[in-house]
Amino acid sequence: MKSILLLKQLHIRSLLQKTGIYPLSTLTSLHSTGFLSIQIMYKSSGGRPKKKIYQRVYDLDRVMELQKKPSLILQLKAIIRRQKNQSLLIRDLEKEVGFVQKWNFMSVIEKYPAIFRVDGGNRAPISVRLTEKAEKIASEEAYARELMEPLLVKNLRKLLMMSMDCRILLGKIEFIETELGLPRDFKESLIPKYPDFFSVKDFNGKAYLHLESWDSSLAITSREEKLDIVATHDGSSDFSGSKKRAKISRDGNFSGPCAFRMNFPAGFRPNTKYLEEVQKWQKMPFPSPYLNARRFDPADPKARKRAVAVLHELLSLTMEKRMSSAQLDAFHAEYQLPCKLLLCLVKNHAIFYITNKGAQSTVFLKESYDGSNLIDKCPLLRFYDKFIALSGRRDPNLSDEFLNSKFVNETLT
Repeated sequence: MKSILLLKQLHIRSLLQKTGIYPLSTLTSLHSTGFLSIQIMYKSSGGRPKKKIYQRVYDLDRVMELQKKPSLILQLKAIIRRQKNQSLLIRDLEKEVGFVQKWNFMSVIEKYPAIFRVDGGNRAPISVRLTEKAEKIASEEAYARELMEPLLVKNLRKLLMMSMDCRILLGKIEFIETELGLPRDFKESLIPKYPDFFSVKDFNGKAYLHLESWDSSLAITSREEKLDIVATHDGSSDFSGSKKRAKISRDGNFSGPCAFRMNFPAGFRPNTKYLEEVQKWQKMPFPSPYLNARRFDPADPKARKRAVAVLHELLSLTMEKRMSSAQLDAFHAEYQLPCKLLLCLVKNHAIFYITNKGAQSTVFLKESYDGSNLIDKCPLLRFYDKFIALSGRRDPNLSDEFLNSKFVNETLT
C-alpha cells in the first residue's frame, strides 16, 4: 500500500514538473494566511523563479474531508453486498481492501452499529453484514441505478463525441467509472445494451470504446444549457454587450454567449486592468468542445479558451463535478488538453479549484458547489446520501419525505 501511495506521489510530482509547477518545491500550505504557495518557473530578468499565491477555498477543501468516512461506508456496503450470502468474514476483509486499509474499515464497523452488524464469536468465525434497516435502504440502489442509466448513456456518448477520433481507450473509461457513476460491470451490463451507440473494438492491440452514431442534439455543453436557462429566466437573449452593460464587472462575470461563470476566491482583489482582460476574454468567441480539436492551432487564444471549455465540460459530465488531476491528465491525447494542464487550471482559478487535500490533488468545477454542498445531485448520489444518513450525518438538501421514501418522484431532465 505504501508503495502504491509513493507511486501516486511520484506521478503527481511528475505532472507538476511537466507544467513548470514544482512541489514546495510543489504545493505548500500557508495555514496562517490560508493561501497555497505555488512556485511557477519562468524566465525573469533576475533569473530567480517567482512565486504565485493560490488562494484556498476552505469550503471545497472541506468537501474532501467530509467524504472520507462516507466513502469507506459505501465501499464496505458494496463489498458486503457482493458476497453470496451478503455477509463478509472479517478475516477476508484484508483480501478485499489490503492490510493498511483494513484497520480503517474495522473502525467504521465499530463506529456505525446502525449500519453494520457483527455476528459470530467464541468458536464461530466473526463476520459483518448490513443491519436490517441498512439492508432495506441498500435494496433501493438498483432503482437508483435504473434511473441513472439514461444519464450514463448520454454522458458516455458526449465523452466520445468530444474525443478527436470518437473513441476512448476502455481502460481510461474504467479509470473514471466511479466519477461517472458507471457500475463496475458496465462493459457487460451497459455497453452491449446499446449497440446503436457503442461498440468495443481493438486498435493497435488495445480495446477502445467507439461511438457508433453522432447526435448533434447532444453537442451542447452544460455551460450553453445554463446560458439558455438564464436567458429564458431573464426574458432576454441579448448578449451583445450593450451600453447598459459596458461597466466592468467586479466579479468577472459577463452576460454573453461565450462567457463562463466566474467565482473569485474570498480575499482576491483584482485590479481594473485585470478585470478588463477578464472581460475581453469572456467576450472572445471560441470553437465548440464538440468540434474536432485537430482543426485548431493550440497556440491560438480561441483554441486555448476552447481547452478551458473542454475541461469545464469534462467535469460537468461527472457525478460530483470533480476529478483528480491524474484522471484529467489521462485524457490529454483524446481531447488535446493543454500541455501545461495544471498551469491552465491555476490561471483559470475563478472557474476551477485545485485542492491538495486527500491522497492526490483534485480539481473542482467551482460553479457546481454552494459552499461545501453540491448543487445538483443525480439519483445515485441522492441514494448515497440516504444511506449515509444512517450514520447520523444528514445532507441539508434532503427532506424527511425523501429519507422515508423510495425515488418515486425522481425524474431525469
